[in-house]
Amino acid sequence: MFAWTLWGCGVAPMEPAQAVAEARLPELGAPAPGPVPPPVADGFDFPVGPPDASGYYDAQPFGRNTHLGADWNAVTGGNTDLGAPVHVVAHGVVTFAADIGGGWGNVVRVRHRYEEEGSLRDVESLYGHLDRVDVAPGEVLERGATVGTIGDAHRNYIAHLHFEVRSVVGLPVGPGYAADSTGYLDPTGFLQAHRPK
Repeated sequence: MFAWTLWGCGVAPMEPAQAVAEARLPELGAPAPGPVPPPVADGFDFPVGPPDASGYYDAQPFGRNTHLGADWNAVTGGNTDLGAPVHVVAHGVVTFAADIGGGWGNVVRVRHRYEEEGSLRDVESLYGHLDRVDVAPGEVLERGATVGTIGDAHRNYIAHLHFEVRSVVGLPVGPGYAADSTGYLDPTGFLQAHRPK
């Protein structure tokens, strides 16, 4: 006898004992497990005003007020960047793309693989408060591809992109703010240290 459970974008048979142990759905916003490994990145660009964030500034950097990401706003202010394109920072695979509501709105998560000191490492980028999502889980993206557009999390904020880089792939979406930043990287510092050569 098999039980069935929904995981991400598909269903998989499970043995009864496993079905009992895993009877709950994954956390909302959790990346779907997938067999597609990300391609190795040839460098990282900024998610807005590519490749160098031209015309944008980080209105709330990583660590300020326990912020776990970077809030990218257009230098023109207000909602002038509402609907502007958001770009994937490096080659990668989309692991999640959906509206999770609340203070997040539309969220896209992408897994990236890069080489550092002779080893392959994985990180995850998260793009929050999007007005529109242009990708789906499982899509393989090249650096600079559009993942969606800058939004306001359904009128919860002035339009901006909440952008995170995580050293631990698959963490819960979380609140965007926390005193403990374990598993999170300074997004701007990471991008600057890993620019294309």
